Formats: sequence, C-alpha cells, structure tokens
Amino acid sequence: MPIVVGIQFKPVTKIYHFDPGGLLDLAVGDYVIVDTARGQEVAQVIQPPHEIDERDVVGEMKSVVRRATAWDLVQKDLWAHKEQEALAICRTKAREHGLHIKIVRCEYNYDGGRLLVYFTAESRVDFRALVRELARIFHTRIEMRQIGVRDEAKLLDGVGKCGRQLCCTSWLREFTPVSIRMAKNQQLPLNPDEISGVCGRLLCCLSYEDAHYKEQNKKMPKLGAEVVTPQGVGRVRHLHPLRETVTVMLENMVLAEFPVAELISQKGSAGASCGTCGGCTVKRRASAEADNARVLQRRKRKKGEQDTSEESAGTKSGRRSRRRRRRRSRGQ
Repeated sequence: MPIVVGIQFKPVTKIYHFDPGGLLDLAVGDYVIVDTARGQEVAQVIQPPHEIDERDVVGEMKSVVRRATAWDLVQKDLWAHKEQEALAICRTKAREHGLHIKIVRCEYNYDGGRLLVYFTAESRVDFRALVRELARIFHTRIEMRQIGVRDEAKLLDGVGKCGRQLCCTSWLREFTPVSIRMAKNQQLPLNPDEISGVCGRLLCCLSYEDAHYKEQNKKMPKLGAEVVTPQGVGRVRHLHPLRETVTVMLENMVLAEFPVAELISQKGSAGASCGTCGGCTVKRRASAEADNARVLQRRKRKKGEQDTSEESAGTKSGRRSRRRRRRRSRGQ
C-alpha cells in the first residue's frame, strides 16, 4: 500500500494526499513545499505519513519537494500583507472596465509569482482586458477564479443563525449536498428565510442529523393515520421523532400525546391498509379535513348557543323593564 501525507493549502480546506518521498518524519503542523499543477506551493501537514488503500489514490500523486524554510515562511507572510492593497486595486480596475463582477479576495503564492483573484458573477464575463492591465500593474501572473456563493461565505467568514462562527470556516472542510427533503424530514418550516444561511443557500447543518431523523421517522406513523391509543381511537396530528411520541386527536376532539410504543396498529376493512400507514395520502387528507370540519361545527354550535342565551337574556330583561313602566304608569 502507498504511503501518503495529508496536507492543506489553506486553513479548514480539503485535505490532499501527497507522496512524502524520503520525509517520513513529517509531523502535524509542519510546513512543506509541494509540487502542484500551478507550480510549487507552501502547504501544512495535517496527517502524518500513513498507508492508504491503492483504490483511494486517484490519478497521479504529486510529491513533497522539501520542508519549508524560515525564509519561505517570511516571504509568505510578506506577500500576505500585500493582499488587501491588491484587492482594492482589483476592485477599482473592475469598475473602470465596467465588469459586473464582485471581487471577493486576492491571494499571492508564497514567493509572489502568482496573484489569484477570486470573484463571483451571475454569468460569463470577458475579463481578458482586466487581466492584462493587472499584469502590468503587479508585474506577476494573474489568475482569475470564479466561485459560488458558498465558497464566498467560506472566504469572508461570518456568524450563522445559531450565533456561532460559520461551520464552513471553523471546521467543515468540504461542502455536502443539502436538499429540501432534509428540512421536511425534520419538520422544519419551509420558509426560505428560516432554512437558508448567510450565503442564501440551504443551511449545511440540515445534513448533520438527517440520517438520525430518517431512522426515527421509520418508527413513526403517518400524519392523519388512524391509530388505537390507551384512551381510544384517534387520528395522528403531530409527530415528535426525537421524543418518539405523537399527538393524537381522539374521537372526543381532545389532543393527547402518546409514546409510539403504546400505539396499537388498527386494521381497516378488507383490502384497506393498516392503521399505522393510514391508507393513501388522499384518504389521510380527507380524514384530517373531516376532523377539522367537525371541530368548526362544534365551535359554531357553541357560539350559536351563546348568542341564543344572550338573546333570551336580553328578551327577559326587556320584558321586565316594560312591566315596571306599566306599573309606574298605573300608579300615576
């Protein structure tokens, strides 16, 4: 099995495997010079030399050239201090050229031989004239790289809805696919403002507990399913996967919460599905609408009774007042 060393080029980014060569004593935190497709770069060791399966090696594996010297790190720090000035110049020149792009960050490599410009744009942009002018200004090779909104948030950093630093900048090295189905599995409101992050995309944390919610939802009955509880027959109105309980509307229109283990599956008529499933979606929806209609009828009936009682009370008081007036007129 091949021996590799895991390195990162920037903090909290993807880990790449390189051939350590003869440097088998590399430790976590050491800086090395590695060979890449864009030339030599300074990288930090995250995983010491170790063996991996040959199937995990994709394509040709680059090698570590040497350990980074103190002068390499000094150069890297000097050029890093010039990145903010380069960013301001690049933004100014982009406006002068009338380009509809947003320049997010500029990064020099460790010896200043290349300037990498990260930008976002809604469509394809012809920036050849901008690159030529920037090359004349900085006297180095210019590389423009278009990134997405998630990568922009990772570069700029920020605070999420939870009040903590963004996951993508604090510990999340690679983005994982997130779908609206994950929000539905967790019964979250499908309001974009509630389930979107600072980047405008779905929250990455929706995927953290998705597997657990999927496993818990398998134990739960469906919404609208008819079940038998210790207090009688009812219909499921709310699910609580983490507590493994459900809220059931009983036949007397009372809502009660029961553990899933206490529910009894009820068989319907011949050919019908079990009570835990609740039948097809149309039947469950129709039964829920029927329950809501019965609740509304009860409320209307109670309101009508209250209005009738108020009217009868008003009628009685009116009769008494008329009687009093008659008595007074007779006495006079």
